Amino acid sequence: MEEDAVRLFLARSLRLFAYGALSVVLVLYLAERGLTEARIGILLTTTLLGDTALSFWVTTRADRFGRKRMLLLGAALMTLSGMVFAATGDFFLLLVTATVGVLSPSGNEVGPFLPIEQAALSQVLRDSARTRVFAWYALSGSVATALGALTGGTVASALHRRGLSLLTGYQTIVYGYAVIGLAMLAVFSRLSSAVEAPSERLSHAKSRLGLPHSGGMVLRLSALFALDSFGGGFVIQSLVAYWFHLRFGTAPASLGAIFFAANLLAGLSALLAARVADSIGLVRTMVFTHLPSNVLLLLVPLMPSAELAVVVLLARYTISQMDVPTRQSYVMAVVRPEERSAAAGVTGVARSTGASLSPMLGAMCLASAGWMSAPFFLAGSLKILYDLLLFRSFAALRPPEEK
Repeated sequence: MEEDAVRLFLARSLRLFAYGALSVVLVLYLAERGLTEARIGILLTTTLLGDTALSFWVTTRADRFGRKRMLLLGAALMTLSGMVFAATGDFFLLLVTATVGVLSPSGNEVGPFLPIEQAALSQVLRDSARTRVFAWYALSGSVATALGALTGGTVASALHRRGLSLLTGYQTIVYGYAVIGLAMLAVFSRLSSAVEAPSERLSHAKSRLGLPHSGGMVLRLSALFALDSFGGGFVIQSLVAYWFHLRFGTAPASLGAIFFAANLLAGLSALLAARVADSIGLVRTMVFTHLPSNVLLLLVPLMPSAELAVVVLLARYTISQMDVPTRQSYVMAVVRPEERSAAAGVTGVARSTGASLSPMLGAMCLASAGWMSAPFFLAGSLKILYDLLLFRSFAALRPPEEK
């Protein structure tokens, strides 16, 4: 059991390292390939929509078909995506791959991995330990994303200084993404049968997407999470990196360092989130830390220099992700154990759907000097609205450990 948990943590760290490295260079790479901002935006949105559809299909079947088998499928598609994106600049081939593959332009979780891993971990955890373990789980991912962002920007710049073209430097990172997909295949292949859903849960898999008792509540949560992610999609890491490049001429190596620090701060804040939740509860922690972070997001484009913009951005990251382990723990807590895979999958799909719709609009804004700051204002406003609605709707619904 403990070995499976270690393997799940290792797979997440590998995955988020790859996502972080790719997010820093992906838009720059596609632009170097000659794609216009409009086509880049279409690819980003299609990628997230494809990841959403894949996640929905996989997570609603994982208990019946096997969690391990579905994790292996996701890793294989991640490898395929990296190989195709690195090998060609043909827009239509990239579009097809973005639809069926697993690619993260945001640096955040995409695809079916997270919901299945959450269900497997929750199965073996006490209620009192769940939020703390999820906090460490979030920290491992944030540290890996930070290291990936630092590595992606640094390696691309180092290769360019050695005389290679910018395209070749970026392309190397994309190939590395595919290699990490292969490493994940090896890790997932070592999982034991303990990660699979108990047989008594499988009778629910065909009814209401596995949510016979919690369907209404999960759908309400999903609608709110979709709103939050729609706002966040305007400021995914790839677009923010490109914004710094356009607005201040920030180099890839500097972008890597910025997002290394940002993701490291976000990860460390996750540990604090568990302690805060013990004091004031999961929902209050989610809202009371998320609101000020969104105010800081609104301030980023108002800064007159790159240095001040980075300071405000980093200040935001110190609290912006404290809602992640608390949100994940809350969903696992308020549904029945036999509905956790489906609940994690449905809410995850809602978040992915919301996030997939806005990058194209954000990229189009970046193509115009007059609209360059609009993504930050749209994101901050929508996410503040989410915080207020979430508190109004769910402050009274407490998980078992708070009763």
